Amino acid sequence: MLNRTLPLLVIAAVLVSAAPASTTPAHPLRSADWPGWQKDLSGTRHNAAEWRVNRHTVGGLKLKWAFAYPPSEGKLVRSQPAVVGDTVYFGGPDGKFYARDARTGADRWTFDLTAVDPAPPGTIIFNTDSPSIAGGKIYFGDNRAYLYAVDQRTGRLSWATRMDTNTRGSATGSPIVHDGKVFIGISSGETAMPRDYACCTFRGHVDAYDANTGALAWRHYTVPEPKEAGTWPNGAKRFEPSGAGVWGSPVIDPRDHTLYVGTGQNYSGRGGEFDSMLALDTRSGAVKWTNQVTDADTWRWACTEPSPEGFCTGLTDGTHLDYDIGTGPNLFTAGGRKLVGAGQKSGVYHVFDARTGQVVWRRQLGVAVPNGGQSGIQWGSSYDGKRLYIATFNAKPGTLFAVDPLTGKVLWATPNPADGCTTGGAAGQPDCALAHGAPVSSTPGVVYLGSSDGKVRAYAADTGKVLWTYDTVQDVRGVNGVMGRGNVVGGPGGGVVVSRGMVFVQSGYRGNFNSPHSRVLLAFAP
Repeated sequence: MLNRTLPLLVIAAVLVSAAPASTTPAHPLRSADWPGWQKDLSGTRHNAAEWRVNRHTVGGLKLKWAFAYPPSEGKLVRSQPAVVGDTVYFGGPDGKFYARDARTGADRWTFDLTAVDPAPPGTIIFNTDSPSIAGGKIYFGDNRAYLYAVDQRTGRLSWATRMDTNTRGSATGSPIVHDGKVFIGISSGETAMPRDYACCTFRGHVDAYDANTGALAWRHYTVPEPKEAGTWPNGAKRFEPSGAGVWGSPVIDPRDHTLYVGTGQNYSGRGGEFDSMLALDTRSGAVKWTNQVTDADTWRWACTEPSPEGFCTGLTDGTHLDYDIGTGPNLFTAGGRKLVGAGQKSGVYHVFDARTGQVVWRRQLGVAVPNGGQSGIQWGSSYDGKRLYIATFNAKPGTLFAVDPLTGKVLWATPNPADGCTTGGAAGQPDCALAHGAPVSSTPGVVYLGSSDGKVRAYAADTGKVLWTYDTVQDVRGVNGVMGRGNVVGGPGGGVVVSRGMVFVQSGYRGNFNSPHSRVLLAFAP
């Protein structure tokens, strides 16, 4: 593992303005801030302190400013913003991390990720997760599995560390900060490597780092060390078991010193804590309990090819799954019992007893479609103290559900509006889908969700009625002078953030909608 504090000559690569940025204590429970992907330690993705944007004013939301990224072919927006005080912080697909005035979009500072371990020419470096802000520092990761700590006020690098040396290692789940440590899971894109690749050597893991120095405090691997096990049909070396990447963001119960996080499928072989909910001790990384929700799930892109025989053995009926628990968990109390829930790419939302790991209830919300898990539950759900809000992806159509947290009973269900692909900028586009691949967010009385049709919507929390719609697939000039155009609102960075009367969303995940312009961050207010 590489850990370094860079000298002043590298800090010169960071562009800094004189405007100050406010700081906040780590993850206040009812703060108006939205300081991390999870919003709080429990992963509610709910801002209980928001009152300016409510069910009566949300219909009047207007675009106040936009930030357009430089053209970046093939790069995806994956960094949900964080808001602390009067500043919004976000990463782009262009290898930059930005701090901007939340009200106006005015520049505060910009940090260049290439200041750390510059890559060879042509290498793509970009944010793959969302920032977490605590103790005056901003923590975030990139597609090389680097973890950065940047000064919140100045944008200067405090430290950076390489969390995994696998060539496809990445931080897709966002960090969370507690008790002087930064907790984060690591995933990998080895599943997408060609057939002549020696598959696979990656081991998923959950790490804890000292928040001040970046020193590794502990690491928990989700799968045994891969061993050479012969060759694939084309002669490439075969290693197994491997995978069980940690794609989602963890949550923490500070009273019980427990971290909860889900894991993904095996890449090769079979073994370890794949497709599992983990409960780990935050002080040592020791396993408190695990619950594996799928009996067998070994999958990589070779399973989608016309002749997967020998490369992807699948189940006895020839089915290949890819049923990760890739969502960030929700930690909540219902019926006097502490529970932890998470969605799976099978379309099932699972709820476990937080202390024992026993299943309390399960609800099939999406129609299970194997070989990619594209119909399931993606990235994250929200909890407002009354209801769980859970969305399904390509469920034809994707649907937003309100669910009773105690029983799993569906209270209401609102499908992705049928006109999503026939109206606005997505009309006539072959890539358009009535699907929800973004995490759900909420504030009192309102639920927010982006769609693969390029629209972001607000729903009434008690009925599921659509209260507001904005089509992001339209040209807009950013405050930085660059022309932008929204796209699919999805991925881990597609979650809506609401703080102090401002609503933020990143648009530009998968798909292109034939746009000559790049992705955008959009900021709204009534």
